[in-house]
Amino acid sequence: MSTLHVLSHSPYTDPRLNSCLRLLGSDDAILLCGDATYALTPSTAARQILDTKVGNLALFVLDEDAKARNLTLPDWVKSVDYPGFVALSVQYDKVNTWL
Repeated sequence: MSTLHVLSHSPYTDPRLNSCLRLLGSDDAILLCGDATYALTPSTAARQILDTKVGNLALFVLDEDAKARNLTLPDWVKSVDYPGFVALSVQYDKVNTWL
């Protein structure tokens, strides 16, 4: 059963991203929104961890939040708008929001 994991907390002040990565199934995906988008900042520990997952991780980012933080996204990250977020929520069997 596939799960979309939605993360919104900063990877610098919260361990949720690391916990999520440990629990990911092979059919799961992650959507970064809010301060969780900072995980895509180059040369950070969070980004280095995500870079090791390229090819094995479906990673999405909420476009509005990435733009608000002036982040340049790597090619392997898919940017989605709010309708895309809804489409992802329907595409996956479950949605787990890491509150």
